[in-house]
Amino acid sequence: MSFLKDSIKKIKAPDKIMYEAAKERLRNQARPVGSLGILEDVSARLAGIFRKIDVNLDKKIIITCAGDHGVCAEGVSLFPSEVTRQMVYNFVNGGASVSVLAAHAGADVKAADLGVDWDFEPDLPVFHKKVRKGTGNFAVEPAMTLEQAEKSVEAGIEIVGELVAKGPVHLLGTGDMGIGNTTPSTAIISVYSGLPAAQLTGRGTGIDDDAIKKKIAVIEKGLALHKPDPKNPLDVLSKIGGLEIGGLAGLVIGAAVYGIPVVCDGFIATAGALIGCEIAPPARDYLFASHNSAEIGHRFMLKHLGLTPLLDLGFRLGEGTGAALAMELIDASTRILADIKTFEEVGISDAQ
Repeated sequence: MSFLKDSIKKIKAPDKIMYEAAKERLRNQARPVGSLGILEDVSARLAGIFRKIDVNLDKKIIITCAGDHGVCAEGVSLFPSEVTRQMVYNFVNGGASVSVLAAHAGADVKAADLGVDWDFEPDLPVFHKKVRKGTGNFAVEPAMTLEQAEKSVEAGIEIVGELVAKGPVHLLGTGDMGIGNTTPSTAIISVYSGLPAAQLTGRGTGIDDDAIKKKIAVIEKGLALHKPDPKNPLDVLSKIGGLEIGGLAGLVIGAAVYGIPVVCDGFIATAGALIGCEIAPPARDYLFASHNSAEIGHRFMLKHLGLTPLLDLGFRLGEGTGAALAMELIDASTRILADIKTFEEVGISDAQ
């Protein structure tokens, strides 16, 4: 049995009884029923995951998976691929957007090299999980082999295991870095939504009208050439995906294996979550969506996963920035459940 299949078998469902107990407490709190909206269900889901009412998210970390994309040769991005490696160093040095927002949320950030086209120093403090140096150009060849796709997912699972081996992790955020990665992400949601690329393709880092036409054509060409099978998520990942997308899928699966709630960032992180939940459907119970990205295809990903995003701020950066901000709301939800008094506790009877 492969490491991936063995890992999936270890996923346990959250505690339904505790989830219902949390919902009952929320209904009986001294305020109108449902008045705190989405955060009520978030808090109840966390109670089910941790199997207790009073949840404390003391240890939070965001893993930003990085990888390069051969499809950049088609001119689908505004920036050159060299920016991917440069940003990895920026994460290490704490100068990136996610570094600042994560610090505000009380979360650590660590980058993971899944497929950057660069040889990082062995002692650089990142997760060294390189499967290969960048994907192939899926407009002319598969992005990677099936074996490499599986290895990228397993690398994400391994990262969670390595984190847990060093101490408890209470909330995991996922983020991405990879120039050109909105192109494979759009291709992935086209496969799973059945919608044409033209209806799903956004501007990524800010490409102009001519470039977006080219981007649509590239995605259409890749889908027609490879015919990825939505019933086989590893087939989809290997043909039109990205190495960091595979790593992100593995993080979602790994979080579920270890009973850790995971909040995914925007478009690319959700593409990884989608692949992860297609590979391991039980992982969906541990997944939270941070925000609604400005990228067009993201809403269709969230719909496919049945997730309601916590924020809608017009973000389209990636890195884990949306996940960092959402962590503060998720943290607040735990206090809503545990600390707001019920009518009985404050001596008001039959108020509801």
